[in-house]
Amino acid sequence: MDEFHFASDVLAVTVNAQGAELSSLVHTRCGEMLWQAEPIWPQHAPNLFPIVGRLAGDVLRHDGATYELPRHGFARRRRFTWAACAAGGCQLELHDDAQTQALYPFSFRLSIGYAVAGDTLTVTYGVSNTGDVVLPASIGAHPAFRWPLAAGLPKSAHTLTFAEPEPAPIRRLEDGLLKREDYPTPIEGRTLKLDESLFAADAIILDRPASHGVRYSAPGAPVIEVAWETFRELGLWSKAGGDFLCIEPWYGYASPVDFDGPFEAKPGLLRIAPGDTEVLTLEIRVIDPQDR
Repeated sequence: MDEFHFASDVLAVTVNAQGAELSSLVHTRCGEMLWQAEPIWPQHAPNLFPIVGRLAGDVLRHDGATYELPRHGFARRRRFTWAACAAGGCQLELHDDAQTQALYPFSFRLSIGYAVAGDTLTVTYGVSNTGDVVLPASIGAHPAFRWPLAAGLPKSAHTLTFAEPEPAPIRRLEDGLLKREDYPTPIEGRTLKLDESLFAADAIILDRPASHGVRYSAPGAPVIEVAWETFRELGLWSKAGGDFLCIEPWYGYASPVDFDGPFEAKPGLLRIAPGDTEVLTLEIRVIDPQDR
């Protein structure tokens, strides 16, 4: 089975086996909320594992050997197996094998579960260490929501409202690696006024967000609320010419520009003991403007 469809009375959801990727999130009155993988960026909501962002030279160094590991890892390019499918959701799994070991020499099980209830989709990520050494890994969500949220609205009419004030500096990328410098935040109090120019220098990275949730909105449009637990960082990204906004909770980030050491020493990793599992959750709520 290539994809699975399930629904509540408010949301209809589609998940693909390829990458365990959420590919459609349709509200009964407001329509499709996700970017539909048009050629300028042919993805919907990829899952990032076992890294978020890039490694220097796309090379993982471990125990004296080197491995070529592409940006954002390999999970989004792998077909997951269906562990469970039901009327209200599904669960998919990816295990290490010869192909993953050639890129990333660690044993793992990655479980991604989707469950819908009313106007909310909950995504649960489980990263398990099935080996006998500490598992160093990062994981990230990368959902792309439509921008503008409703036809005819200018992109500049949209805002992100954070749960808490966000005064801390932001981080930026250079050739996909984390720059040394901090940059003044464009967030004013709890509010970020959205404009395409914000992303001219690639993603905005909050490596120390105070919030565990953000509200994406515009006058007269549906509202999308994204909330997360256990994830530590947040990326915001769009691409010139693309009518989407990515709101990306992460645990981890790209290698700093001055880091080229062994992978297990890389900043920003989960470090999971043998036999243990780390669980991270993401909630996406879609609110009809008529209900506000």
